[in-house]
Amino acid sequence: MSAAPLIRLSGVTKIYRRDAFEVPVLAALDLDIPRGEFLALMGPSGSGKSTILNLISGIDSPTTGSVEVAGIELAALSGAELAAYRARHVGFIFQSYNLIPVLTAFQNIELPLLLTGLDRRRRREHVRAALEVVGLADRADHYPRQLSGGQEQRVAIARAIITDPTLLVADEPTGDLDAASAAAVLSLLQRLHRESGMTIVMVTHDPQAAGRADRTLHLDKGVLVEAVRREEPRA
Repeated sequence: MSAAPLIRLSGVTKIYRRDAFEVPVLAALDLDIPRGEFLALMGPSGSGKSTILNLISGIDSPTTGSVEVAGIELAALSGAELAAYRARHVGFIFQSYNLIPVLTAFQNIELPLLLTGLDRRRRREHVRAALEVVGLADRADHYPRQLSGGQEQRVAIARAIITDPTLLVADEPTGDLDAASAAAVLSLLQRLHRESGMTIVMVTHDPQAAGRADRTLHLDKGVLVEAVRREEPRA
């Protein structure tokens, strides 16, 4: 019998209400994401890509249907339990990096660890290791304004993985980067996926970025319209 997926969306509908109007975003969506998969979500604006990220991250809840992550039914959690779920299980990567400008790269990466029981020495060890992973050990004391866009995004990735999350969600992680920086960030995500088996769900408009994923799902008006699996190069 096959293992249960890490993420399961069953009959998920999402409707946003604006004044007297209803805006449907997802329509009875069924989606399984296996543990250890690198999944890309593509589609036009308003197709529901970022909504899926918000649902599996516990930031938003479905109008109908269920969202399970690692066997946890997110709708059954209280506000405090959802906050604990996000802190423990989800690493976030945003298009605009979301670094705190008055903190160094080291301090930005350390932030999620301040919510854990790790002492200062252990936190520093973890941050130094994360900086090594993203190739920025020599930029630990630099502020965001002293870094390139690609370096800022690598700091954001280090911050996202510092707690060893179950799931990494990336919303247009290369959207603000030049081609070379984008390629470096995507290579880093691919390496994290391959070496650690990390589950990654990435929203992108870039076909080249999606080509780095194991599988690409195309959405239109809240409905899955196409799935593409990446073919490994022949030996």
